[in-house]
Amino acid sequence: MSDTALNATPGALDGIRVLDLTRVLAGPLAAQLLGDLGADVIKVEPPGAGDDTRTWGPPWVNRADGDPADVQAAYYLGANRNKRSITLDLAQPEGKTLLGRLIERTDIVIDNYKQGTLARWGFDDGWFDMHAPKAIRASVTGYGVTGPKSALPGYDFIAQAESGLMSICGDVEGDPMKYGVAIVDIATGLITANGILAALAARTRTGRGQKVEASLYETGLFMLANVAMNHLASGRDARRFGNGHPNIVPYTTYPAADAMIAVAVGNDGQFVKFAELLGEPEWAQDPQFASNAERIANRERLDSAIGLRTREHPADSWIAAMRGAGIPCARINTVAQALADEQTAARGMVVQMSHDHYGDFRTLGCPVKLSDTPAQYRSAPPRLGEHGDEILRAELGLTGDEIARLRAQRVLGGA
Repeated sequence: MSDTALNATPGALDGIRVLDLTRVLAGPLAAQLLGDLGADVIKVEPPGAGDDTRTWGPPWVNRADGDPADVQAAYYLGANRNKRSITLDLAQPEGKTLLGRLIERTDIVIDNYKQGTLARWGFDDGWFDMHAPKAIRASVTGYGVTGPKSALPGYDFIAQAESGLMSICGDVEGDPMKYGVAIVDIATGLITANGILAALAARTRTGRGQKVEASLYETGLFMLANVAMNHLASGRDARRFGNGHPNIVPYTTYPAADAMIAVAVGNDGQFVKFAELLGEPEWAQDPQFASNAERIANRERLDSAIGLRTREHPADSWIAAMRGAGIPCARINTVAQALADEQTAARGMVVQMSHDHYGDFRTLGCPVKLSDTPAQYRSAPPRLGEHGDEILRAELGLTGDEIARLRAQRVLGGA
């Protein structure tokens, strides 16, 4: 194994063992965040293919002189650093036995299997009470473990559609539109990690683990936030506002002479300053625009008039003037521009990592900043089964002959 250790300070979760039984994004992202915070994460994958996202390319990352078998999908690399990989065939009794022995030595187990899978394998509540009472069991599902849809699988795209999120995204007169990234998966991963940390805190008082549930559907509903409250308070269904805000105007994108800019005027005082910058100070006294409620009622007229003014000067000129007046604004960056921004570099949000087999690559950093126990980047995402022998020897005490037998019986996959 090759790794990149950007700091050697013990992390906040140093000494905590995580068993990552998840794949794709929500679960792996939760486990990666715990790993960034110092936990020892063991990723258990099926022999042969492993996590689906290992093959979700292009783009791929692979050193020019490397073995083509070591090629890694960029998608996989984004959610699996700070983990060790072992492959186990959990369809075989011995595979389940090894999994059970690992669970017994684990603080946190995260899975996103279909509901009831672990129980069918013998790892039900009774088993955990007897063999791993301190283990925290985090389950990531599509719809939760109860309710009429609980047996359905979960997909980010479907969750965006069914939760109502898609209905509020897109042009005002256009079709519903999904977000440009798997936002429900990502938020579910963060919520899962948050629940796990709460359960860890509770364990210090009770001495016992507990179940942690997070579902894509519930996360999607949670993300409706103020839009949901608008409906619950008024009874009116939500609608699309394009880049606009349902509760604040002006709060949208406008064309400058050379680019698009985003402007967020959050209160009446800011609107006075904004109108002055645009050369239209009388707008702040106009009965149709003087208060936010009036601006909402006359949204289209005001936004159209603002757009005519912002077209007159370049984006940088507007941004300098607005920021000088305390009005939130920004150029609408491409992804490439955002990742190259000096603020991104200053906050360490692009990290260089390296692996002996697939070489050097850049990846996103951890957004959580802890003063005394900062996030760590100890090891690059592992090759499939890379640490199988190491884990079985060091954690379970198996001998070389026993490991060879397991590999011959295909209970354990090769690296």
